[in-house]
Amino acid sequence: MKRILILGGGISKERDVSLETAKQVNICLKKKFKTIICEPDKNLVKNIKKFKPTIIFNALHGRFGEDGYIQSILEKIKIKYTHSGIISSFISMNKILSKELFIKNKILTPKFIKYDFKNKHTITKKIISKIDKKLKFPVVIKPINEGSSVDVFICSKKNILGKLKKLKKYNEIIIEKYIGGREIQVAILGKKKLGAIELKPKRKFYDYTAKYSSKAKTEHIIPVDLEKKNLDKVLNISLKAHKLLGCRGVTRSDFKFYKNKFYLLELNTQPGMTKLSLVPEIAAHRGISFYKLLEWIVNDASIKR
Repeated sequence: MKRILILGGGISKERDVSLETAKQVNICLKKKFKTIICEPDKNLVKNIKKFKPTIIFNALHGRFGEDGYIQSILEKIKIKYTHSGIISSFISMNKILSKELFIKNKILTPKFIKYDFKNKHTITKKIISKIDKKLKFPVVIKPINEGSSVDVFICSKKNILGKLKKLKKYNEIIIEKYIGGREIQVAILGKKKLGAIELKPKRKFYDYTAKYSSKAKTEHIIPVDLEKKNLDKVLNISLKAHKLLGCRGVTRSDFKFYKNKFYLLELNTQPGMTKLSLVPEIAAHRGISFYKLLEWIVNDASIKR
């Protein structure tokens, strides 16, 4: 019997989501495997040696969990693990690096500029003229390496300076042209285009609350109402991005569909597995149960990813 250690929790701002993902994964996998949930704390290596897992299921989200940090530890101890490896995780988590690769490889993504607080101790109105010149308002501001729409704000010319102050703790952020239109998300499983789902949030956009709170009443639409040529296009872009960043296992790509164009916002190497998560929902629509989805992810585990 395979022994699966599930990494959950961590110290990122997505800790609660990670714990819920780990919980759901554990409930499902313990029916067929010997499982345990483990925090990635100072006792991690000690606990791994004690449990002696066959495979480590990485259910961490956010910084230190999907940015190459934990992956480097797992590679060092040479135990098979799930999802993407060190380099692909690092690049995917870094919105600047990933967007630069998208642009270089002709994948449409919203225009952006980097804003560095380290060289700008005071936030001045100069940034407004720079945005006006390079992007135009409205814009989206967000950390370079957070997920789950943590600390993401849609900004107008009137509120940009106040919102920037809220992100000063990050030193560096990304300022991105706001793209309206429809929210489309696509799942890739290995080399397979799993499918797409459309989201209609009741809130201003698909933020943290819209993603993880049932009270937000975000509408999930599957199958997506797209012409076949457009559906094929967004699925192909997702697979191209998955391969381009060197990803393994399962990924989810987030798009805006506006004026008949797909804009890739970001690619997530460790999509959630909670009751409201999108990849299990897309898989279920394809006739793949939650267990079968997790079983595939477990069987795909390896080192040197």
